[in-house]
Amino acid sequence: MLQHVRHAEIMQRVRLAGATSVRDLAAQLGVSPSTIRRDLEILDRDGTLTRVRGGALASEGASADLDDDLPFAGVASPGERDKDAVAARAARLVRDGDVVLLDIGTTTVRLARHLSGRRVTVVTSSLAVVDVLRGDPAVELLLLGGMLRRAHHSSLVGVLTEEALRQVSADRVFLSASGVRPDGQVTDSTIAEVPLKRAMMVAAGQVVLLVDRHKFPGNGALRVCGPEELDVVVTNDGADEPTVRTLTAAGAQVLLT
Repeated sequence: MLQHVRHAEIMQRVRLAGATSVRDLAAQLGVSPSTIRRDLEILDRDGTLTRVRGGALASEGASADLDDDLPFAGVASPGERDKDAVAARAARLVRDGDVVLLDIGTTTVRLARHLSGRRVTVVTSSLAVVDVLRGDPAVELLLLGGMLRRAHHSSLVGVLTEEALRQVSADRVFLSASGVRPDGQVTDSTIAEVPLKRAMMVAAGQVVLLVDRHKFPGNGALRVCGPEELDVVVTNDGADEPTVRTLTAAGAQVLLT
């Protein structure tokens, strides 16, 4: 496992649990305890976590930086107005009769609420999206199969999910992300979700990225895609202007709300 990928996994596990041990991390990631100790020393120097004897603690305020990597119930309130504005604007891109892919994430769940009552087909691996739309007779709802991840928005991921996407032809996909770097690179922090996002992009005719203004630059050690692979980016007024210009120069339509 590459070091930056391993660091992303360590940060995620420490932030979710609040504290963890060297022994547990080594077993979970399949590396030696000495490797984990070196990783924790680096992350402690960076201020990402706090190194303690035998393990690590989440740094004060670290949970506020995670957003889409936290369990869904823990992120329903921060930045709610910005996220809902992004979701409402994104819903205006959907036409009756469209087939849309909804990624895992808090903003895509809000988008699902804005699609309620619409004559559309929604394809997703997010059980949170399913909970929003399961009782809506107007929406045709298709759930992708896969491995259940209970702690992360109750979603389905893995090779079965990606294989199911090979059978899907959607008009557009609405992606979430942990951040957008100044060079326009879209990043995420969760190893299991990155291949799924890429598979969704392949299955859709149009790629729409939903990121509130706080995701500039956001966080995430894993590359999802470059700016040239995005068709539309929906964000808020106040998003980092140089990054917005980079996205526009790469060919993406940036919609501010």
